[in-house]
Amino acid sequence: MTVVVLAAGGGTRMKSKTAKVLHPLAGRSMVGHVLAAVAELQPRRVVAVVGHQREQVAPHVSEAMPEALIAVQKTQDGTGHAVRIAWEALPEADREGTVLVAYGDTPLLEGRSLAAFLEDHQGAGRAVSILSGIVARPHGYGRVVRDADGGVTGIVEQKDASPEQLAVNEINSGILAFDAAFLREALPRLSADNAAGEYYLTDTVALARQDGLGVGAFPLDDVLQTEGANDRAQLAELGREKNRRIVADWMRAGVTVMDPATTWIEVDVQLAPDVTILPGTQLLGATVVEEDAVIGPDCTLQDVEVGAGARVVRTHGQLAVIGAGATVGPFSYLRPGTRLGAGGKIGAFVETKNAQIGDGAKVPHLSYVGDAEIGEGTNIGAGTIVANYDGVHKHRTVIGKHARTASNNTFVAPVTVGDGAATGAGSVIREDVPAGALAVTAGPQRTISGWVLRRREGTAQADAARAAGAADEQAQEI
Repeated sequence: MTVVVLAAGGGTRMKSKTAKVLHPLAGRSMVGHVLAAVAELQPRRVVAVVGHQREQVAPHVSEAMPEALIAVQKTQDGTGHAVRIAWEALPEADREGTVLVAYGDTPLLEGRSLAAFLEDHQGAGRAVSILSGIVARPHGYGRVVRDADGGVTGIVEQKDASPEQLAVNEINSGILAFDAAFLREALPRLSADNAAGEYYLTDTVALARQDGLGVGAFPLDDVLQTEGANDRAQLAELGREKNRRIVADWMRAGVTVMDPATTWIEVDVQLAPDVTILPGTQLLGATVVEEDAVIGPDCTLQDVEVGAGARVVRTHGQLAVIGAGATVGPFSYLRPGTRLGAGGKIGAFVETKNAQIGDGAKVPHLSYVGDAEIGEGTNIGAGTIVANYDGVHKHRTVIGKHARTASNNTFVAPVTVGDGAATGAGSVIREDVPAGALAVTAGPQRTISGWVLRRREGTAQADAARAAGAADEQAQEI
């Protein structure tokens, strides 16, 4: 079997510098979803026909499916012309068997539906099969025309249809299956004698009928799979529907989703049974969440690994790893390279970047930890800053196991704090601290009695101080 994916259209209604088929939803481009669906069929060959903005589309297709052939349709003269371009790009050995023609802007398309369609086509031994659907409002679609016995006689496009044909509600999805031998003979016979002046691939249906060959239609119950997006409003509608299907599939697989309407899960995300997702959560890219983890509310995780039993609250994370039983948030920012060990903690208003935080280690409050390694069981005090950048280069900070650093510390990298060491509050650590040592850089405290009464007389602060007995201290100081 050979698959032709048509991705040459201009998509002017998108009003975008990005090619129509490259607009994303659910973690892939529209054409990326189609390529994934046809890949499930394990075809012998896939040909993608590109044209408009091919400098964008061709590299994207090659990245998504390196083995695909690229055929260039320099002028968009209709679907029949596009398939002829694809046919000419095929090696002779691939011009046999079945040829499936799909479209690059149908992101809801599923491989299992295409497999059922092809099984019907090949089982009936037809020259042409149409993937059709029954819709309440068929405006804009080509209609499947049948005779009195229900046999398919042709497809008529909206602009060429008679009033009687416009009343037909069986539509052509555009997805067709051909016997390759018939397609070889039919493509040169297509004509552009129609209202659009284009070569319609659908005219092959009438040609097959003329030749006395088998023609049929396979109505797809889930016709939304064949819906395309012509503008951004339609793209958003398809995105919502795709997400609804993804979320529903995960719930059937044992994932608890508290509010499906505010939960977004992209297609490559992997979730274990008994994961719980709370409202306002987005799981993007290649995110993986293991069993019994709870994510949300209000989290965005992209390409993040979350271990079993972890708890992540109101957090933005990207390219990070969260260990089993760890806790993150609320209001945490995990930048790329963050690795939090099992049972560890990244707490409220903490930002981490390229930081390895060991098992059971904690960064609980109001801190920035970048380009750092924090050992097992260590506790980082509130308000800590790892000063990793000297204005030219990034440097690394290493804090050992079971260390205890105090509040409002600044670690000026590169610096190493040994296992079991400690630091004093407000310290700026510029030199290495040996294992088991205490490092203190703040000077001794000075207490000046009566200062408020001398310098802030007549204020609420002075009144409070006097009421607390500060007057006698003032007298003694004077």
